[in-house]
Amino acid sequence: MSPSTQPRPQTRGVAEMLDSLVASDGTGAHPHVRAGSLSSGPDAMRNLADAVHFLCLLHGRYPGVIDNAARKAVDPASRQWMDQAAEAFAQERAFLSKIAAAVGPAPSTHGQDQCEAAVAAQRKAIDMLAESDRHGCAVGAAIALTLDWRTIRVLLDISAQRLDMAPPRCNLPDLPGTARLAATIAETPAVERAMVFGAQQLIAQHSGLWDLMAVRAASRHH
Repeated sequence: MSPSTQPRPQTRGVAEMLDSLVASDGTGAHPHVRAGSLSSGPDAMRNLADAVHFLCLLHGRYPGVIDNAARKAVDPASRQWMDQAAEAFAQERAFLSKIAAAVGPAPSTHGQDQCEAAVAAQRKAIDMLAESDRHGCAVGAAIALTLDWRTIRVLLDISAQRLDMAPPRCNLPDLPGTARLAATIAETPAVERAMVFGAQQLIAQHSGLWDLMAVRAASRHH
């Protein structure tokens, strides 16, 4: 075939890029989670309790990533999605806090103060993402949080069931609606890059949290 008649490769849409990012680098891909350290074995409940407490430090306070990003949403499409996501994540925070109260104190682990300081720094980093004036960055972070939270929510449900608690329904925006929002917002290459950057940084903070959880679990084991 001549160059003029060869089919052009299709570029991936921003929604597909965000999905791929979460699938490859998000919570579900982390070795600590994939190894079953939080779902099976004699230390699973302690590891889950640890994760719950540190997730509270990262995402348990208001305003969070989605709340801050929502303040920057002005167009109707993103406004509707942000309102739904913010309301749903308020319910997720309440569920997270309820589990944290039921599971008891975080398991005693060496270097507790340093670990809490590290997660506080992560919290500051994601707050900066959600408050960024770079158009697309905040919504990219918010979308990544809702996508990655689906896996985190599985872990929370496991915790709740072990504590004889009934997990409430998760009402975060569905995947088709989230994909439509991403495509609508990414109206220029610059906005698309900002969205992907915000998502990458949010997922990087989650990955860092699971790195920390893995180190703490190893410390308790040894």
